[in-house]
Amino acid sequence: MSGQGVFANPDDEGLRRLLAKTRHIAVVGLSSNAGRPSYGVARAMQSFGYRITPVNPVVDQVLGEPAVPALADLQAPVDLVNVFRDPVHVPALVEQCLALELPALWLQESVVDQASAARARAAGMTVVMDRCIYKEYRRLAPLRR
Repeated sequence: MSGQGVFANPDDEGLRRLLAKTRHIAVVGLSSNAGRPSYGVARAMQSFGYRITPVNPVVDQVLGEPAVPALADLQAPVDLVNVFRDPVHVPALVEQCLALELPALWLQESVVDQASAARARAAGMTVVMDRCIYKEYRRLAPLRR
């Protein structure tokens, strides 16, 4: 489908570049419940060598990393914001990312907000939407960390 305003994810080479240059991932909505997808994906990304910072106001730490309640509370620069939240939260998260001048946003599978993704991209962010970062990392492997 062509036309202006239609969001498209980066191609495979763009995804490879993003994953290769990323070192530190802020995981918004990271649960301390090992049965939740956010936990399994974040644990896998840790095992691949990424630093994880949980962003969740109701936990103190997850996967051995101290949590922060919001993106504005990050103590170190992050390369990527990975979102495990209902799409209704995406517009506010994009605004926070833009205010903090964060470089990249990854919206997990079923986290879809076309307008917010387009807004983030238009402001210069790299944006991936409705894809699982773990599945894409595995699909595009080998990425050597």
